[in-house]
Amino acid sequence: MSGTTTARTRRTAAVPRQWLGTEAGGGANRWVVLLVLCVSLLLVAVDATVLHVAVPAVTEDLRPGAIELLWIVDAYPLVCASLLILFGTLGDRVGRRRVLLLGYAFFGAASALAAFAATPQILIVARALLGVGGAMIMPATLSILRQVFPDRRERALAIGIWSAVAAVGAAVGPLLGGFLVENFWWGSVFLVNLPLMVVALPVGRWLLPESTGDRDGPWDVLGALMAAGGLFCLVFGVKRMGSGSGLLDALTAAPVLVGLVVLVLFVRRQRRRTHPLVDLKLFARPAFSISVGCIVVALLALVGLELIAAQYLQLVLGLTPLETGLRLLPLTFAAMGAGLVGSRMLQRLGPRTMVGLGFVLTAAGVLSLITMGQSDQPAVLVGGFVVLGFGLETTLFSAYESMLNEASAKSAGGAAAIGETSYQLGAGIGIALLGSVMNAAYKPGVSSVSGVPGKASADASQSLGAAYEVSAQLGGKSGAALMAAARASFVHGLHVTLAVSAGLLLMGALAALRLPKTMECAPADEDDADGTCPAGAADAPCTAEAPDAADAAEIADTPPRRDPAAVVGAESRS
Repeated sequence: MSGTTTARTRRTAAVPRQWLGTEAGGGANRWVVLLVLCVSLLLVAVDATVLHVAVPAVTEDLRPGAIELLWIVDAYPLVCASLLILFGTLGDRVGRRRVLLLGYAFFGAASALAAFAATPQILIVARALLGVGGAMIMPATLSILRQVFPDRRERALAIGIWSAVAAVGAAVGPLLGGFLVENFWWGSVFLVNLPLMVVALPVGRWLLPESTGDRDGPWDVLGALMAAGGLFCLVFGVKRMGSGSGLLDALTAAPVLVGLVVLVLFVRRQRRRTHPLVDLKLFARPAFSISVGCIVVALLALVGLELIAAQYLQLVLGLTPLETGLRLLPLTFAAMGAGLVGSRMLQRLGPRTMVGLGFVLTAAGVLSLITMGQSDQPAVLVGGFVVLGFGLETTLFSAYESMLNEASAKSAGGAAAIGETSYQLGAGIGIALLGSVMNAAYKPGVSSVSGVPGKASADASQSLGAAYEVSAQLGGKSGAALMAAARASFVHGLHVTLAVSAGLLLMGALAALRLPKTMECAPADEDDADGTCPAGAADAPCTAEAPDAADAAEIADTPPRRDPAAVVGAESRS
């Protein structure tokens, strides 16, 4: 081999031959690996929402108290969000496939325990164990994807497919849950995971490649526990705010404060360590930090709006839960389409334009829904959801791709965990913030309805559902007046919330102006032979042409190696 290596050869020198699609040595084609990873993500995404429609059946069967019911619903996302950084960085240390397969096992065992839970306490434990499995699976899928697709153009396509699958999972969850509960029993929403886990474990062990990150120095166990504890307290406090507790409430303020203090101490510890658990230098790169912020803002707008939209469709328009799920499907289909075409758009437009355009489209879709009133307008609703879904997925896909590109292959697990944590935090903050805006705009309209007693008005001001119950108890003209006022106030609150959400999205579009203008893809060198664009690289368009005949022959003659460093070292010695 000559001493001079072409950019294309160096871009693929560190890639085992089977990942290039030859399937040598029994390895899987990288697109088959992507399929396995997407199935893994689909399971986690479905399980995050599948229980929502089963809550009434669970309540009727297990008779949980109000606090127990809250933990049944929240244990999974709370534990999952808390452990993402722990397991993401652990995968970098001990092997991402190993952590992913362990996550499969946890997920399967916890699903069986949840399906046959005889008490609320057992179901809470099972949901927490599902969160442990989800925290193992989610960052591992994205970090393995980062490793298997070193070429940025192909990785962009892979991330687009990955994000489209996540959108499908979030939408399929309630529909699948509704079908299973209606035809079987509530435990079937968990039992459906078992056949997939039984297949995923051996298939994953056979097909998925093993990869690790930087193993220099000891793994920071104390730092991992600090990150988990800080995030647990912070997410718990945010979720309490989303359920209606004020920030000044002791059980809300204390966890938030403790979480922030622990996370500040965690950051200080990481800065002092020679081998930190999380490479905080990534946040000094605008493309990484702005991308993480854009993920938070996008989820902040989406999750709060979805919750309020579901209430609007059911309580104002009178749709059933199944009809509500079907009305939300256009949003999902549009998100799928954006994920599938996103890679080509990103190559043409660049991260800055893509993320900014996505935010602007999402804001336009949100503002179009302000025309919705107390009467059903299906065409307006479908059109608004299509624009909203396409724009939001455009933003999320581009932000994830830019964020992951800034991280080297050795720190992919930690970077993926940061991205998923920002996703979870954005969702929690969105419910808390937009829910607070909604309540503030809704309450004045029902607090002083003529002919309605003060206590009844106070009870009705808690939510539209509560207002319906109070109006039914009152009956007569006062009940009808309260119901009319509550519906009008809810629609007014919806319009205010939509306007606030659109404003946040436009602020996200302004923040996106700091992202790179073009899709950078500098040639790999000996220090970073995985195709990652090094920090400070020139804004050169990503041109990942297929290798020519000579390059292909050279790659084909290279024996498959599992250690990319060994390949680079052998090449430099030639």
